[in-house]
Amino acid sequence: MRKDVRILLVGEPKVGKTSLIMSLVSEEFPDEVPLRAEEITIPADVTPERVPTHIVDYSEAEQSDEQLFQEISKANVICIVYSVNNKKSIEKVTSHWIPLINDRTDKDSRVPLILVGNKSDLVEHSSMETILPIMNQYSEIETCVECSAKNLKNISELFYYAQKAVLHPTGPLYCPEEKEIKPSCVKALTRIFKVSDLDNDGILNDNELNFFQRTCFNTPLAPQALEDVKNVVRKNMTDGVRDNGLTLKGFLFLHTLFIQRGRHETTWTVLRRFGYDDDLELTQDYLFPPLKIPLDCTTELNHNAYLFLQSVFDKHDKDRDCALSPEELKDLFKVFPYMPWGPDVNTTVCTNEQGWITYQGYLSQWTLTTYLDVQRCLEYLGYLGFSIVCEQESQAAAITVTRDKKIDLQKKQTQRNVFRCHVFGASDSGKSGFLQAFLGRNLLRQKTIREDHRSYYAISTTYVYGQEKYLLLHEVIPNSEFLSDAELTCDVVCMVYDVSNPNSFEYCAMIFKKYFMDSRTPCMVVAAKSDLHEAKQFYSVPPLEFCKRHKIPSPQAFTCNTAEAPSKDIFTKLTTMAMYPHVTQADLKSSNFWLRASIGATVFAVLGFAMYRVLLKQR
Repeated sequence: MRKDVRILLVGEPKVGKTSLIMSLVSEEFPDEVPLRAEEITIPADVTPERVPTHIVDYSEAEQSDEQLFQEISKANVICIVYSVNNKKSIEKVTSHWIPLINDRTDKDSRVPLILVGNKSDLVEHSSMETILPIMNQYSEIETCVECSAKNLKNISELFYYAQKAVLHPTGPLYCPEEKEIKPSCVKALTRIFKVSDLDNDGILNDNELNFFQRTCFNTPLAPQALEDVKNVVRKNMTDGVRDNGLTLKGFLFLHTLFIQRGRHETTWTVLRRFGYDDDLELTQDYLFPPLKIPLDCTTELNHNAYLFLQSVFDKHDKDRDCALSPEELKDLFKVFPYMPWGPDVNTTVCTNEQGWITYQGYLSQWTLTTYLDVQRCLEYLGYLGFSIVCEQESQAAAITVTRDKKIDLQKKQTQRNVFRCHVFGASDSGKSGFLQAFLGRNLLRQKTIREDHRSYYAISTTYVYGQEKYLLLHEVIPNSEFLSDAELTCDVVCMVYDVSNPNSFEYCAMIFKKYFMDSRTPCMVVAAKSDLHEAKQFYSVPPLEFCKRHKIPSPQAFTCNTAEAPSKDIFTKLTTMAMYPHVTQADLKSSNFWLRASIGATVFAVLGFAMYRVLLKQR
């Protein structure tokens, strides 16, 4: 909502503009009226909407046309004052003042107008019969009010309506010709309905209506008031209430009714609570709340964020198969202005046999977005209504900023849950297959992936010492002799070579010696396609000897040409190295070290599956 309101009064001389301002301020009719009143500011604490209001007078005798034009451009609302006993001043409203104002304002953002009939104390009749056709002709006219500066009739109301026209304008919400709310308003209210429909059954039940009421107006509705609201809808439409809950049609009808009855501040209160500005767009402040991220720190979702995302998944997983079909995913993203996930997401995270994103894959994609582009994550959580549903100040409450990685190294322990592994290797060395194998896809399944749907990222969970962690793999394309800082910044390095190609290892050796030989980033060499005949590498030093010389673990044999899902042991090792970069080469060679790490993975995989089945039954 605006931080202040600027009201300009214009009209023919002697219609009482200055008298209206002075009567408002002094609460009595002035004995002497100057040609023009000085600009006055009404403090926020004495206005109904708690917003400072500036009232500006215009005098043809004292001001030039240029000064008038400047005031028109600065005004938030303009009151065109006429005298109810002066037909010429009424005629001038349409012949002079409205055209003049419209010529000085942008067609797409017309300033709201209030028609003010002053000196009502001098006549017995009303001017409304003459004014109503004018109101119907010009959509920018918010309302008309008759008043008297002399006996103080409707003076406070006049300025309240003017303030209301700025803070709660009808224009963006309602089309008076069609007598219905505008498409942009329908779109915003539909998103609000979907966010408020916590179980996604297409109706707002009493609990959801009360939560909505409390969220927007800080007070619940009494049971009888809830019934009264639903009865009003029932009387006016057949499909507004279903199973004793309010449907979307009923919800939209109620807001149409509010606006038609002059209660559009109710609709604006709802819209602003859900993040909308005067143009019915979500504000930048709502979508992108401030979040400070120091250097060498990463961003992760916290426990409350995962619970919220789980609830969003649950309410859209209609068939309870723990995966989102294309239709379910489309329904989930209806509250977004665009489809945020493309087909590459299905090759970035785990999917079921039908290629649908699983519950685990869904959480993994959110984890990836948070880690790589936290601003986008904040935006997405904003569309889903995280701050409203979870009753938080903003989406920033969903994010944990990890401590500096240097502190982790000093303390030899980490609080992070997401670890980044960059995968290097020559062309056709098996990097893409390695990423897809992490997601449980063997070579046969990988062959069904379309080339234009391939992703350079893969993310899933691993278990290290019984702790669930996310490992984020990123395939670095070998198309440049120079690697950027972004390509070098990771928690663990994986260098892949093709055992059947004698030229393959040379690239790994070059990358290691050039960029990682003197770094503190742990490295692993992967001997990919180990199901094929092993060729002698042409590089001067054999892979095993190279690893010994540079004190890195021996090459790890790997293949994704398996009947079942490929083994995940190697990914547990990579996660463990990322978690414990200080661990010595001797420890890394020890079978006990890897056994301790992987036992936790096995135990938690079994427990996780059992818990998963229990949760599924509960759901």
